[in-house]
Amino acid sequence: MNARATGAGLLTAAALVLLGALPADAAEALPPAPTPEQAASAPGTLDTLSRFFARDGAVARSAAAPRVEGGSVPVRILSPDFVAGKPGAPVARVEFRASRAVSSDGQKASLWTVERAGGWQVVNIATGDDEIRYAELGGAGLVFREPQIDAWYVQKGAKVLPLDEDAVRAVGRNGTSLSAYRERVVRAYGDKLPGSAYAKKGTAGGYGGSEAGAPGAPGAGPRTVTTAASSSDGGPAVTAASATAGAGAVLALLLISAAAIRRRRSTTREP
Repeated sequence: MNARATGAGLLTAAALVLLGALPADAAEALPPAPTPEQAASAPGTLDTLSRFFARDGAVARSAAAPRVEGGSVPVRILSPDFVAGKPGAPVARVEFRASRAVSSDGQKASLWTVERAGGWQVVNIATGDDEIRYAELGGAGLVFREPQIDAWYVQKGAKVLPLDEDAVRAVGRNGTSLSAYRERVVRAYGDKLPGSAYAKKGTAGGYGGSEAGAPGAPGAGPRTVTTAASSSDGGPAVTAASATAGAGAVLALLLISAAAIRRRRSTTREP
């Protein structure tokens, strides 16, 4: 991974702590590993996954038998440089890598890993496997997420195509041109970039909800994001935080970090 991607990963971890999704003392709960795959499948991670899958009583912790399927995928988030119109800026940048975890009863989770000085480390566990599923749907294209409206796209050449219903509402079922998409995000977020007056109001982080003018999403509910911390028995515990990201969310943190927020759908979304 190049230096830019590595730096983005470090920013991700720092911003997750700031957002409150990752307790500051939890950063060392799961040890780093040489690769994202090794970090995701480490014994400590699997033990935490057992607790995660058992948190609502759906399956006993001893019977969860979590496994990690396949390799990790890069997760790209809409780039503030692209929104700002920086020449040559790609539409999105890599913020972290995600791996799919599955329990014995079929529950799925996404393990988020970032690269630090000591290696790759799991910093969050989130319900569902959106990151991996949309990467698979996008195929050879550049798959990315616009976190403020929880929309997933794939860029193929000069076209931006939708991968879920949120993206369809934003750009239409047939997608739009890359230049038209840039115009759209400039209108939506151009005055909300890091360093802007909007960001300096202290509203950064994307927790505006309906007060910020966030559109409702049928069947949407908060997506749980979880990380490991020390429990009373000395093992990793599961702590969770939930929030909803809306269109009024500021880019100051959501685009610097991969927002620790995703809405869980009650129905399967297809492109």
